[in-house]
Amino acid sequence: MTQQFRIALLSGDGIGPEIMAVAVDVLKRIGQKFDLQFDFEDAMIGGAAIDQAGTPLPEETLETCRQSDAVLLAAIGGYKWDTQPRHLRPETGLLGLRAGLGLFANLRPAIILPQLIDASSLKREVVEGVDIMVVRELTGGVYFGEPKGIFATESGEKRGVNTMAYSVSEIDRIGRVAFEAAQKRSGKLCSVDKANVLEVSQLWRDRITALAADYPTVELSHLYVDNAAMQLLRWPKQFDTIVTGNLFGDILSDAAAMLTGSIGMLPSASLGEGGPGVFEPVHGSAPDIAGQDKANPLAQVLSAAMLLRYGLDQATAADQLEQSVLQVLDQGYRTPDIMSEGMLQVGCRAMGEALLKTLD
Repeated sequence: MTQQFRIALLSGDGIGPEIMAVAVDVLKRIGQKFDLQFDFEDAMIGGAAIDQAGTPLPEETLETCRQSDAVLLAAIGGYKWDTQPRHLRPETGLLGLRAGLGLFANLRPAIILPQLIDASSLKREVVEGVDIMVVRELTGGVYFGEPKGIFATESGEKRGVNTMAYSVSEIDRIGRVAFEAAQKRSGKLCSVDKANVLEVSQLWRDRITALAADYPTVELSHLYVDNAAMQLLRWPKQFDTIVTGNLFGDILSDAAAMLTGSIGMLPSASLGEGGPGVFEPVHGSAPDIAGQDKANPLAQVLSAAMLLRYGLDQATAADQLEQSVLQVLDQGYRTPDIMSEGMLQVGCRAMGEALLKTLD
């Protein structure tokens, strides 16, 4: 019996529409193979929404996402909107989407693919075999804490304020996601904080330590964030699953991404307690190459695979999609960002066509 799913498509800005088109094509082909019917609905977000609707996250977009089984997001932002007031920047729409859907857990894998190991800026012996999952808390911490803003002091001097805050319930729910992820992997979890300086981090460490009693098969360790950043570069293979707060996770997940040689290869999933998740590549909108058929669509395709796995519970279909990416890399196809000597350089559309052939 055909299973039917409603998917919201947020193409956004820059290269977003190009890579989204490839992901939709491969999802349609996967649907044919696994008797899955996808009903796609486009919606605006980011700079495109600012230009057309005057806001980075129209209410209609949020409602479309809420009524969907999963959300596939491409990329937002660009130089055009960098000087806009904070409430009219594309990134504000992304924060609003996460808050509006209650997406508190961000899963970002950083896996060294054998075909691309020489693309990493680190030595082969350092990165070979790296397979890390960063679990980042997404709707708390310094990005959402109050009070925040730029205020005038009594002397008239401007002072910027942001508040890093976490409650026990916020820490516990992301901690459980991380422990459960570690259980499904190699059973190692590293919690990253700054408990030697920040009271909020001391509470974080206390709660993560308390949760460990419920997961006796998981080996828990702790690192301060500065040491964790150093260790990611020094010996990344020591890590399996990392859990951390919003600000630290933002930084460390990008650092982990670059171990792989190209941020253009990495997907992510943002999940809540029920309701649709958002699945997106971790790279930006790359406005400098938008419309030139140079974009790498593979992170978008792998995000679609995470949508199948985590959003729709279609693990077999997700496996097939991930294998198709490995196959096109084995065949030597490369977009400019991952090009190496002896490989066949192709554009975004041609990479999509190669993926479709492997799925056939």
